[in-house]
Amino acid sequence: MNEQRQDIAVLAANREKAIVKTSIIGIITNLLLVGFKAFVGLVSHSIAVILDAVNNLSDALSSVVTIIGAKLGAKQPDKKHPLGYGRVEYLSSMIVAALVLYAGITSLVESVKKIIDPEAAEYNTVSIIIISVAIVVKLLLGLYVKKQGRNVNSGALIASGSDALFDAILSSSVLVSAIVYLIWGVSLEAYVGVIISCFIIKAGIEMMIETLNDIIGKREDTETTKELKEIICAQEPVLGAYDVTLFNYGPNKNYGSAHIELPDYLSVDDVDKITRRIQNDVFHKTGVILTGIGVYSHNTSDDEAAQMRNAIQKAVMAHDWALQLHGFYADTEKKTVRFDVVVSFDVNRKEALETLYGEVTALYPEYDVLIVPDTDIAD
Repeated sequence: MNEQRQDIAVLAANREKAIVKTSIIGIITNLLLVGFKAFVGLVSHSIAVILDAVNNLSDALSSVVTIIGAKLGAKQPDKKHPLGYGRVEYLSSMIVAALVLYAGITSLVESVKKIIDPEAAEYNTVSIIIISVAIVVKLLLGLYVKKQGRNVNSGALIASGSDALFDAILSSSVLVSAIVYLIWGVSLEAYVGVIISCFIIKAGIEMMIETLNDIIGKREDTETTKELKEIICAQEPVLGAYDVTLFNYGPNKNYGSAHIELPDYLSVDDVDKITRRIQNDVFHKTGVILTGIGVYSHNTSDDEAAQMRNAIQKAVMAHDWALQLHGFYADTEKKTVRFDVVVSFDVNRKEALETLYGEVTALYPEYDVLIVPDTDIAD
């Protein structure tokens, strides 16, 4: 466990450095763009360019928030927060989303005002060149920040990168409106501003929803749970892995638990060695710390128990809402049988359990039956 803690500390430190470095690059680039665009917007009386500059300013502020979130999230665990401060990053992502949303709403209000009370824009060749260069810079920045965000699993960086790519597209619309004005004398400034604002608002809402899902807790993707089960089942003599559950305490800070099925002839010492190997293997391959591994005992030498398993499984799985049966064990001498059933969210759990008890008891009335309903928490 000490080795795991040291590895986690090193990874966290490297991750924090990468986030801070990327965010600083974003701050410097966005502030330069703010200066250039604000100059062009004021000189040309273009509301669209000015709003584009404001949007870049919000991006710079977002990067500042991202740095603060990364610094706080990297704090070492203490007595008050024994699992660390990683979830602070989700709060910083929420603040970034709120800043983007605020910028979008403010821009929309200003654009509508300009539609009601229009002001003619005045573009020249220099302003067109500056806007064009800004688009290329923003595109490159967005690609870089988003790539770094994926590398270090930072929701705030990924959101900032996506926002930068949106900005590049929206700045292109400003460029098009400027060219249209120069060629045909038609002013589309305020209308382009409305379009830009709507895209910014949409991006802010999507970022907020994604962060809320992380805070509330969401279903793990199929690939993650599949990988964990494959790693666990690769250990001899594990017969199956079930109930894989992950508890997220911030980006790259995942704890988990699982149940494994083992032959009933193993000693406690054997089980202890197997579970420790699994914990070590899972951590080094995925970074997930398995804090608990439950054990199901599997009948290996009782033919009657095997026949009971087949009969009960057939009865249980005949229901569409019964997604899986596992952890089956029958003691034919003491007349007891126990197993778990993964129950769909589409059915009332209490009613489903009563149905299963009734059917299994009807099949084996002389047995004491214990059925544990599991939640469908992973694909």
